[in-house]
Amino acid sequence: MPDSAHHEAEDPSEEGSVGPPDLGDSIDALTFEQILEMDDDGDDREFSRSIVFGFFEQAEQTFTKMDDAVKEKDLAQLSSLGHFLKGSSATLGLTKVKDSCEKIQHYGQKKDEAGTEDEPNEEKCLSRIKETLVSVKAEYAEVEKVLKKFYES
Repeated sequence: MPDSAHHEAEDPSEEGSVGPPDLGDSIDALTFEQILEMDDDGDDREFSRSIVFGFFEQAEQTFTKMDDAVKEKDLAQLSSLGHFLKGSSATLGLTKVKDSCEKIQHYGQKKDEAGTEDEPNEEKCLSRIKETLVSVKAEYAEVEKVLKKFYES
């Protein structure tokens, strides 16, 4: 079926067409749809489910490691963990999680949020990481809930 009218997922006139699932504004539907297209069987979605649930496990382990690295004030480790989780969340189209992980990566490199300016004050970097960690965990909890609901339906 040709996909000539590719509107944003929010467009109510798209009802009934096979477009990307509407997963809210924390998930890029087109990126996530590419993962879904790898499923052999649209009904059980075994392949994409294994990727998504594997990501949940990975994210939770990474958050635990991040919490430990914060206690140890290990900025290099925090940067590395942020970079790691940024990649896997980007693959699934989890834009908010990805953006927050990128900030953690930059703060861990003793840079500003965008990674362009140096921030030599390690305490400042650490406190920014702590704040970002609170928001990224909330963002993650939101997408986890949305995706679990998607796979239950």
